Amino acid sequence: MPQEVKTDALILALCEDEKKLSGPAAAIDHKAGGLLTEILKNGDFEGKDSQLVTLYTKKGVPFRRIVLAGLGKKKELTPDKVRLAFAGGARHVRELKVVGASLLPDWNLLPGKKNVLAASIVEGVLLGLYKYLHYKTKEKDTKKFSRLELLCDPADYALIASEVKKASVISDAVCFARDLVWAPGNEMTPSILAAQARKIADGKKLTCSVIEKARLKSLGMNAFLAVAAGSHQTPRFIVLEYKGAKRGAPPVVLVGKGLTFDSGGISLKPSEKMDEMKMDMAGGAAVMAVARAAAQLNLSVNLVCLIPATENMPGGGALKPGDIIKSYSGTTIEIINTDAEGRLILADVLAYAAKFKPAAVIDIATLTGACIVALGEEVIGMFGTDEGLKEKIKKASEKTGELLWEMPLWDMYSEKIKSDVADIKNTGGRPAGAIIAAAFLKKFAGNHPWVHLDIAGPAWASKDKPYIPKGATGAGVRLLIEYLQSLQAS
Repeated sequence: MPQEVKTDALILALCEDEKKLSGPAAAIDHKAGGLLTEILKNGDFEGKDSQLVTLYTKKGVPFRRIVLAGLGKKKELTPDKVRLAFAGGARHVRELKVVGASLLPDWNLLPGKKNVLAASIVEGVLLGLYKYLHYKTKEKDTKKFSRLELLCDPADYALIASEVKKASVISDAVCFARDLVWAPGNEMTPSILAAQARKIADGKKLTCSVIEKARLKSLGMNAFLAVAAGSHQTPRFIVLEYKGAKRGAPPVVLVGKGLTFDSGGISLKPSEKMDEMKMDMAGGAAVMAVARAAAQLNLSVNLVCLIPATENMPGGGALKPGDIIKSYSGTTIEIINTDAEGRLILADVLAYAAKFKPAAVIDIATLTGACIVALGEEVIGMFGTDEGLKEKIKKASEKTGELLWEMPLWDMYSEKIKSDVADIKNTGGRPAGAIIAAAFLKKFAGNHPWVHLDIAGPAWASKDKPYIPKGATGAGVRLLIEYLQSLQAS
């Protein structure tokens, strides 16, 4: 019985418009001598979004504290609001320096969706408790829980346990991506990123191969190599393959931009916030994390993950504005701005993806600051050529709470990248910058279904949120895993 659980803190989530306590909340209130009724009656807790209140119980009550987390209005309740509430509760409890805590949801909050509720709670808590402390020598996390439990009816244990396991794998994948993105540029070079990819491959269902500079030259990946030319760090082309479906079934190909540091090259960026450009490999980190999760979840799909990894640096051998390069596909590109480098490495890899005869290709990249201007820091820009693929990704967005917005990709935008001296140029001016970049990628995307996800905004959080701590977010990981899971049901 939940009211008899022994714990340092019991986390309860209540809706804003609940007039009368019911279910586990009523049982807890009775055991605590009406504490919940009293605070609700006095108006000290209203259940509004992300509201938190701590109550201390009297001697003889097995739970020492009750942490109330607000869910907002019940009619507006979504899985994402559940994530937010329980993430906030878990982070609040951590600050209380308790040893253990218990999570007690009303399992009827989302009628008929106990599995969704369980997954949302676990994702919220695990993602909210994330901290990047790899390089802290004096400030280690001493407030980590030694015990965190989710309470449920024994009859629902099998269902809930299964969802907890899956949600834990997915949350761990997001945190893995966050770790990669947080790592400083000197500790996350192309070769180190490739080593991480080899480390997660089990050699069975998930395999890894790494194509190095000499092979890239022989393949004719000149756009990729041109971006890498200014750096002392040699490029790596990481290929992860997961075989979870029948042999010969067309794979989904995921392409992730892997700029381990982007200075802008000769078209040097301003020094302000250049330190954050270690995160320009967030797309590659997301793709790598998805590959690992697909293998751990045994998803029934075939998957190919392609990650071009390099730095973009100025130097004597660096790519220059005005240069013309011949890409892997044979298309010639005039370089207008060397800071429009992500589209260059993706161009070669998107063309290369055709060799896998894919069912669909999705690229994910911190591609343009223009997308942040258009959609803000929390929304992914989506572009694509296939309505069915876009619709599936939209549905995955609705389920995961990773917001995205479809942007136009009309033919008129391609006019902006016509070059006087080459087939195309790599920029088309400031207006519609995110769309122009997508129009550039479209030239190399082939005839198979293709979607481009610009995560320049949500890949890095400028402020703390309940389950997205400040800094690297792992944007796109849950979205892409949900999309892959949806393929199993279709």
